[in-house]
Amino acid sequence: MALRVAATPLTYVAHVLGIVGLVLVLVWTIHFRGGFAWEASNKNLIFNLHPLLMLFGFIVLGGEAIISYKSLPLTKEVKKLVHLVLHAIALGLGIVGIYTAFKYHNESGIANLYSLHSWLGIGVIVLYAIQWLYGFVTFFYPGGSSGLRSESLPWHVFFGLFVYILALGTAALGFLEKLTFLETGGVEKYGSEAFLVNFTAIVTVLFGAFVILSVISQGPPAEDEYSYSAI
Repeated sequence: MALRVAATPLTYVAHVLGIVGLVLVLVWTIHFRGGFAWEASNKNLIFNLHPLLMLFGFIVLGGEAIISYKSLPLTKEVKKLVHLVLHAIALGLGIVGIYTAFKYHNESGIANLYSLHSWLGIGVIVLYAIQWLYGFVTFFYPGGSSGLRSESLPWHVFFGLFVYILALGTAALGFLEKLTFLETGGVEKYGSEAFLVNFTAIVTVLFGAFVILSVISQGPPAEDEYSYSAI
């Protein structure tokens, strides 16, 4: 059941929060953590790609894909294509982002998949891929029957939001886990870097909250009987 508020202003807030989150994670990884590298003797530079790619891909682009039907003044078919492409990019960046975490662990002699964050992360990307593939073959190409699309849509929306909320929780756990390691290694608990990481996590959660609020709010009038909201 949709909220009796317009979705457009909520999508504007989501856009702003997404930009703020990206700026904060860039300040953290570049100013405090030394930047990025694919190959480096300082393996931390490899890891720095992980939070950037996961936040930009899974969280921000994934969120923008979800609200594309509520935020873009375009035809339904164009919105559907934007929705599909943004999710594909988000999935691709997420896969690379997870690979960088494995690469960092392997080259640093650190065990893989030992934390709740890593377990949930693998689960999220698998579910995300399944959701995207099902959406592609059902709603895009080759496309299911009108009856199948009609019956699938509510579950498609529900499952898409479920996976996205799970991704938000996994991201929050990731910030917590990394900050805990940094503080164990000497970063001040009440220092500027610790506050920055915590604020980045809060902005990430707020961005996700406004994405979800946008989805359940009143969007522009649908052009036909189908108005997709999440993939």
